[in-house]
Amino acid sequence: MVQDPAGRRDTTKDHLRLLARVARMYHEQELRQPEIAAVLNISQPRVSRLLKEAVTRGMVRTVVTLPEGVHTELEEALQRRYNLRDVVVVDVEQFTDDVIPSLASAAAGYLGVTFTGGDVVGISSWSETLLATVERMPQKNAQVADRVMQLVGGVGSPEAQVHATRLVARLANLTNSRPIFVPLPGVVASTAIRDALLQEPTVIDVRNQWNDLTVVLVGIGSLDPSPLLLSSGNAVSQADQEELRALGAVGDVCLHFFDAAGKPIDSGFDQRVIGIDAPTFRAVPRRVGVAGGLRKAPAIKAAVEGGWVNILITDLHVARRLNAD
Repeated sequence: MVQDPAGRRDTTKDHLRLLARVARMYHEQELRQPEIAAVLNISQPRVSRLLKEAVTRGMVRTVVTLPEGVHTELEEALQRRYNLRDVVVVDVEQFTDDVIPSLASAAAGYLGVTFTGGDVVGISSWSETLLATVERMPQKNAQVADRVMQLVGGVGSPEAQVHATRLVARLANLTNSRPIFVPLPGVVASTAIRDALLQEPTVIDVRNQWNDLTVVLVGIGSLDPSPLLLSSGNAVSQADQEELRALGAVGDVCLHFFDAAGKPIDSGFDQRVIGIDAPTFRAVPRRVGVAGGLRKAPAIKAAVEGGWVNILITDLHVARRLNAD
């Protein structure tokens, strides 16, 4: 028993000792609450109250140790910094510049969990990463989406048509939903041609349905076109690239180019794109961007800063760059 100089019992220290003993028995010795109650000859409800008080007083602190390859702290930091709904950061195999397999596996897992039914999904046609993602997704037993919609025209070279239709059709099949295609080229020769094609009844129907989108899946492109876009017949021409570069473009989403701050670039090229318009795209509640590799880091940063995507799936190297900038 602890007493002060006047001989009175120091109940505060007695209580603290009891708190410490109960906490150690429970957290370190791994005794259950009924066992602690029996050893100390107190009630189980009192044991429960003492354990809660130990936490409140700071005598017990919970420490979460992240397993290797899990980067929750970095993901949460990026969410706060860029006002994102969600972030998935994945490790990439050492000694390789090919981030697509790792990103695709992570994206397939994320979409498998977040597609729960009723979504109207839009998907960009010109992303190698999204092609790899869809290839890795398992077949769903139930309908987990209502429609899967193409966001950018897909008729270029014959090979490009196969890529675009395969991507939309396969994702629709995997989610047991209805595919909606854009039966037109992604880029045409002039604004007049684009405006005329947009008045086609089938295209008007697709454009109206874009307003129903609840989630979009997109790649994030850099100014230099990807090999897939180069093979499509819809690649940005050298003249267009020079114009866009002079205007400060660093990247694109669905062929809408933006500058380093994520602000859209008003260019002649943009007036020849057949696809979802920027305001409709940015109004979609969940906009998932899947992209990585340090070559694309400036474009990815601009895409999140400009609000083009609000869910980001990227690799560890890019994530660290985004957090450090």
